[in-house]
Amino acid sequence: METIAYELKNNVAYLTIQSPPANALSSNLLQDLARYLDNVEQQEEAKAIVLTGEGKFFSAGADIKEFTSLQNASDYESLSVKGQELFDRIEGFQIPVIAAIHGAALGGGLELAMACHIRIVAENAKLGLPELSLGIIPGFAGTQRLPQYVGTAKAYEMILSGEPISGSEASVLGLANKAVAEEELIKETVKLAEKIAAKSKPSINRVMKLIPFAKTEQFAAGTKAEAKMFGEIFGSEDAKEGVQAFMEKRKPSFKDK
Repeated sequence: METIAYELKNNVAYLTIQSPPANALSSNLLQDLARYLDNVEQQEEAKAIVLTGEGKFFSAGADIKEFTSLQNASDYESLSVKGQELFDRIEGFQIPVIAAIHGAALGGGLELAMACHIRIVAENAKLGLPELSLGIIPGFAGTQRLPQYVGTAKAYEMILSGEPISGSEASVLGLANKAVAEEELIKETVKLAEKIAAKSKPSINRVMKLIPFAKTEQFAAGTKAEAKMFGEIFGSEDAKEGVQAFMEKRKPSFKDK
């Protein structure tokens, strides 16, 4: 089943996540997303991409049930690395990717949104990295990207508490470019995407190559360390308890082991 819907209109490519009910980021969904990025590159018509989620959420996170099928720390580290590589590809893409976020962007969903170049959010959307509530940690570069947008102090607070913030707060903090009423979200996003797509593609491409020079070399080292620790943490007793509690919809009982 297709997990991504694709449409091209007015030099804007629209990619819609279709994985109900939570638009969880399964390995199949991430593969489909990579394939559609290939298509956009090959067709050379699009000058902007809009990424949205169908239904109630942008994406409520990674596919936790799929995680539980993995056995070894190396499997989890490999999963983390693959996700990071795809999100790095999005961040380094030669045309801008705009995330239109409604409902929730949590965990892997927020990590995907943070890899996009621009984020337009619904004022009532929830954005957060709740992994520590499950006894695990972010694995798709969340610990590295979030501080770049909200600063280290707020990143510590958000990641360590696991509590999400609203779209309105995300806009104030710089995590989102703009917060709008949910019913205006798509209209505002399309307006910006078409404004960008009206520009010359060679000039767009060069800007997309230049701005990433502002990123420090520490980022790559940080994401590598995150993937390693993501693998390590999944072997802990607390991680097993946290994930089990999440699936059983109960509060976890952590032993700090």
